[in-house]
Amino acid sequence: MRVTQSMLSNNMLRNLTHSSTQMNKYMEQLYTGKKIAKPSDDPMIAMKGVSYRSELARINQFERNTSEVNSWLDNTDAAMDQTNQAMQRLKELAVKASNGTNSDDEYQSIVEEAKQLKEHLVDIANTNVNGRYIFNGTNSDTPPVEVDENGVITPNFDPGDVLIEVSSGITVKANTDGSTVFGKGEEDLFTTVDKFIDRLETGEDIEDSIGELDASIGGILDSRAEIGARMNRVELVENRLADQKIVTTKTLSDNEDVDFAEAITNLITQESLHRAALSAGSRIIQPSLVDFLR
Repeated sequence: MRVTQSMLSNNMLRNLTHSSTQMNKYMEQLYTGKKIAKPSDDPMIAMKGVSYRSELARINQFERNTSEVNSWLDNTDAAMDQTNQAMQRLKELAVKASNGTNSDDEYQSIVEEAKQLKEHLVDIANTNVNGRYIFNGTNSDTPPVEVDENGVITPNFDPGDVLIEVSSGITVKANTDGSTVFGKGEEDLFTTVDKFIDRLETGEDIEDSIGELDASIGGILDSRAEIGARMNRVELVENRLADQKIVTTKTLSDNEDVDFAEAITNLITQESLHRAALSAGSRIIQPSLVDFLR
């Protein structure tokens, strides 16, 4: 086959163009820090990148969900701690009122403090966090405890569970049924407190309230223990999500991020090849008539 001058020139230009393209590829890798600039550069890397990013987005959403659960649990535990403190104080007042050594003023002070603690317990039962009543289940936009103008308390706790997904297929109950903390029916905490106040006002059977208040305190402690168990479980899920995030982020980096040492070496090598091609190409071009006339 006869090799013409035009064939040499075309081949040289094609090779120079390819060499320039390769140099541009390596320079763009150094500028962006990524192996590819567009999906067509390497469809496999691009597809894997989409998958890894979807996994990271899923993990991030689960982390937000665990944060939401922790908000519910932390606020619930704090409210139950306040409830326990109020009930412990009522028990102390019951013990103090039953010893019969109080003056009239001291006794009246005990009655007034008991009434204030009752109102405080109602406020705790109606704890509202971010516009939600945490002790009223799925009916969180309505206060669970109502008090009429005569001071009569009507608890109506919704037993519905607020379930939040914290990992694939794993949900955690974020709320606590208010009736497990404050009781229900004739055994609810508010009835116990009302009986105590009535006994203070009549001065009879005050000792009976000590055991009743103690039983209510036991129920609160049981509920706090259950909250603690759920907190521990959420913490374990959080640790696992953190590990998954580290692994997925590393895998995404390995898939897309450029090896700078390799990219710099490739660029220097390609630049040397390009210079050599330019030098060789300048010798291949046939001299013109003017060159012979010099």
